[in-house]
Amino acid sequence: MDHLHNEFDLKQGDVIEVTLNHPANVQLMDTPNYQSYRNGRPFRYFGGHVKTSPFKVDAPRSGHWHLAIDLGGNAGTVRASVQVISTTQA
Repeated sequence: MDHLHNEFDLKQGDVIEVTLNHPANVQLMDTPNYQSYRNGRPFRYFGGHVKTSPFKVDAPRSGHWHLAIDLGGNAGTVRASVQVISTTQA
């Protein structure tokens, strides 16, 4: 499946802000679920079909995360900008 992919090491409560050029699926997953996603198997994620942006999704726990953005098998391309808003102060 064609998709945009970003990886992050996040702390619980960090926020990922995604800005899209048109509606798309925005899915935040841990590594095992991302592997299932890539292999066409059932997977669990945080996020969903986003129609308005920017869209924000919180990291539910600390760890390594994958953000996949796709059009759900529909034709076309999607562009996205992604930024992490940290809940911790430096």
